[in-house]
Amino acid sequence: MNQQQLWVEPVGEIVLARLRGRCDERVLKECQQRVFELVKETRQVKVLYDALELEDPTVDMALLQDRMDQDAWEQIGPIPLRRAILVPNTRIAYLARIAFGQFGEGTYRVFYSDMAQAILWLEQKTDTQPG
Repeated sequence: MNQQQLWVEPVGEIVLARLRGRCDERVLKECQQRVFELVKETRQVKVLYDALELEDPTVDMALLQDRMDQDAWEQIGPIPLRRAILVPNTRIAYLARIAFGQFGEGTYRVFYSDMAQAILWLEQKTDTQPG
């Protein structure tokens, strides 16, 4: 896979997943797998999806993300992820809400081109986070 298309790594206490270009099923599945691996390894539940350079995905990709989340919860139980999704436009924001808003125990929020606000929101303490 082209490394410039998908980049997932821990940055401080956040798992950062950056998607660029065209997103297909293979890219989406690899992204999910790598995010979950890092969440497991680092024990960090804050995930920032950077979709600022993502070409408009299809509705099928949003539905696939929703299905993958549902499958993950069925296979490994609820993972209370706190996810910020950084988007460049309303179309991708709408699809992100379909992809991340239908199922699961975690929380998510969509941000329009404002990485600073997304990081601030991820770092806020919640009732489910210790300390």
